[in-house]
Formats: sequence, structure tokens, C-alpha cells
Amino acid sequence: MTTARDRLRWVERFPVYQDRPWLGVMATLSLAALALIVREAVDPWMPPGFPYVTFFPAVIVISFLFGVRLGAASAVICGLLAWYFFLTPRYTLDLNLGSSIALSFYLFVVGTDLVLVHWMQSGNRKLAAEREANRVLAETRELLFRELQHRVSNNLQVAAALLTVQTRQLSDPDAKAALAEASRRLELIGRISRQLYDPSGTAQMLVPFLDELCRGVIEATGRCDVTLSVTGDPAIGIEPDAAIPTALIVAESVANAVEHGFAGDRAGAIDVRVLRDTASGEIVISVDDNGHGLPEGFDGGASSSLGLRIATMLAKSRGGRFDLARAAGTRATLVLPGA
Repeated sequence: MTTARDRLRWVERFPVYQDRPWLGVMATLSLAALALIVREAVDPWMPPGFPYVTFFPAVIVISFLFGVRLGAASAVICGLLAWYFFLTPRYTLDLNLGSSIALSFYLFVVGTDLVLVHWMQSGNRKLAAEREANRVLAETRELLFRELQHRVSNNLQVAAALLTVQTRQLSDPDAKAALAEASRRLELIGRISRQLYDPSGTAQMLVPFLDELCRGVIEATGRCDVTLSVTGDPAIGIEPDAAIPTALIVAESVANAVEHGFAGDRAGAIDVRVLRDTASGEIVISVDDNGHGLPEGFDGGASSSLGLRIATMLAKSRGGRFDLARAAGTRATLVLPGA
């Protein structure tokens, strides 16, 4: 189906044959001749006083299709044809009061038509030029955005690598663990920033976004015996400013499931689900594993785990909440406002 935008761009192609003027001239002469033939054919049924009835449309069509210059030329040709064949006295170019009035009327009408067509085509040319300029600006913006995302991600990867190098020079196990964890999180943020590339700033669809993210987290652990399933409502999206906190929380949950739930090379499965609470409209993201599970008497609020504190803090910063609970193994649940 042809849309209004398609019709507009079709109109912007006129005038045609600007690079082949001889075709425009031939078409102009043909249309003027056709207007004469049609006027001659209907002359027996035409009342007096309509010498230009077929010539006006010919001038307008020629001006619209081939430009105002050929339109003006066709106006002269059609005016002479009408004057000679249909103004009294016929078959002569004698000028009298009646023919003068008729010719003046003709010149006024075709002159007005030519001016209007010229204005329309000038406006179309300006519109096309502005659209092209906007297209170039959009491409430049996308290129700069891509370059910025690339540089930010690279810088984060470099920072993570520097922390990894620094970790190797430490002897304190707690300090080494802290730097290693910081390096892992920086590397994860860098990966997320690449994944979030979208210069339009539109919302990310959560299911494919988290699927790619979680698979990258598991791949980074080097575990081949952990299977992953990411399911849910494919229509649920998340705005870019909320995507990084959400991704960090989910990635932290998946990484903890692999590290603690499947410790000791225990194989297992992780199930990530993205749903919307029909009552409250909240977005609920759950990460279930069938690993060892939480220890007896586990209290998330009293836990000293840095990862858990970070996840809780990030969830609160988005107006949501995060908690861990015992299930078949462990269930991490992130609840975000539906808006």
C-alpha cells in the first residue's frame, strides 16, 4: 500500500528529464499537439467562449512534469494555437477587442499556474535538500554514537585488565578477591555497554537482551556443564538508563549461581524468567538454579556479601527490590516498577 510519505517522495522527483532536455521538448510538443487535437475533436459540441479548455491542463501538466521553462514555452505555443484555430476570426492571428480580452484572460490564468507550480517545485527541492541533510546528520550521529560506545567499552575493558594485572601482584587473598571481583564487574559493564548500542535510545526487549548477557556470563566462567534458559514475555522492554543496573543484578545472580550453586564442578541448569505481574504491573525477573541452595538460616538482610549488597542497592535505585530465597536450589528475584 502506498503511504503518504511515498506519494510525497514521488512528487519530489519532478520535474523530470532535467538531464535529457530533448525528451522534455518532445513531450511538450506532443502534449500541445494532443491538446489541439482534443480541442478540435470536441469543437462541434463546445459552446462559444471556451477556446482554451484543453490547453490549460496541457500547460499545467507540462509545467509540473518538465519544469516551469518548458511550461512557459508550452503556454506560448498553446496560446498561439488557440488564437489561430479557435478565436474569432478563426485561422488568423488578427487582434481585436474580443481576442485581446480572451488572450489577457489566458495569460493571467497560465501565468498564475506557472507561478504556483514554480513555488511548489521550489518547496519540494528545499524539502528534499533538508531531508538529505537530516539523513546525513542522522548517519553522522549514529557513527559518533557507535564510536562513543566503542570507546567507552574499550576503556572499561582496559580498566578491568589493569585491575587483573594488579591482582596478580597482591599477596593478600582478600585484596586479590576484591580486585578480581571489581575487574569482573567492570568487564561486565563494558560488555553491557556494547550490547546496549542503539542511537535512537529506544527500549531494549528484555528477553533477548538478558539471554545474550547471561550466556556471556556463563561463557566467561569457562563452565560447559551449566545450561541456561531465558524465557518470558517478549513484549517487555526496559529503558536504556535502567538496563545497566538490571543487567548487573541479573548477571550477579547468574555468576553467583555458577560459583556457589554449582561449586565443585557440579553440573546444573539456570532458568531466567521475565514476567509482568498482572495485578501490580511490575516487572518480575527471576533467576532459578538447581544447585546446592542457600545455607540454612540464611538472612539476606544480614549478609556481608558485597554482591548481594550491590544488587539490593541497584534495585532500590530503580524503585524496585531484590531478594534471595530457597527453592529447588536458589531463587534470585528482581522486581522493577512496571512503568
